[in-house]
Amino acid sequence: MAPAEYVLTLDCPERPGIVYAVSGFLAQHGCNILDIKQYGDRRGGHFYMRVHFEAPGRLESEFGPIAHEFRMTWQLRPAGEKTRVLLMVSKFGHCLNDLLFRARIGELPVEIVAVVSNHEDHRGLVEWHGIPYHHIPVTAESKPEAEAKLLALVDSYGVELVVLARYMQVLSDALATRMTGRVINIHHSFLPSFKGAKPYHQAWERGVKTVGATAHYVNAELDEGPIIAQQVIEVDHTHSPEDLVAVGRDAECKALSNAVRWHCEGRVILNGNRTVVLR
Repeated sequence: MAPAEYVLTLDCPERPGIVYAVSGFLAQHGCNILDIKQYGDRRGGHFYMRVHFEAPGRLESEFGPIAHEFRMTWQLRPAGEKTRVLLMVSKFGHCLNDLLFRARIGELPVEIVAVVSNHEDHRGLVEWHGIPYHHIPVTAESKPEAEAKLLALVDSYGVELVVLARYMQVLSDALATRMTGRVINIHHSFLPSFKGAKPYHQAWERGVKTVGATAHYVNAELDEGPIIAQQVIEVDHTHSPEDLVAVGRDAECKALSNAVRWHCEGRVILNGNRTVVLR
């Protein structure tokens, strides 16, 4: 019987001996390292590591003393374990459709457990995939109630990650804070430029020569969360604002799917308002 595979992701204050301690621990427990990525942030004095390894069994309790000694924040998960994901969408369905397809063919290590929308437009598509669709209308007056319903769904489905696949409602500060590091948004712009509404129109007004999309974690500041992935596409003076919108769809889909994949594979570690992506 083949040994099980696991992924260990950790970060801690920088100091000598971290790699030696982790690799030595794995060797002592009969593990075989398949892939290892690390990054030492000299400016910030912090260290980041992701280790993919084979092991005869799970090692959480045995690893605890090393994690305590080095003051690690860490996570150990079976490699390939699917992350339970809830998607949120409004009327633009290209990112939703892309994620549903990639999940269906096994390209993403996710289980999409539900889709939430403030519109009914995509119910047929989602239910064709055999996924529950929840319509939660949102107005200024009903926003607290709508977010309470969303959190109830997060709890009932055991959701580990929420993905805003062109969900055009701003989450409250309280919700964003509660879900820190667990909500990924796609912004149809190459942040930090052109925040807020109609970024492609803003870009056209400035005569840009590239358009892009940015996938980032959501925080309490609009379009200011830590960036995970970005994509750009070249354009020129002949493109109208509508052309930029059309061109940008591909960038949005690719940036978002990359961010979801890297998060679910344990490759993304928060570093203040930045991220470390151990690819």
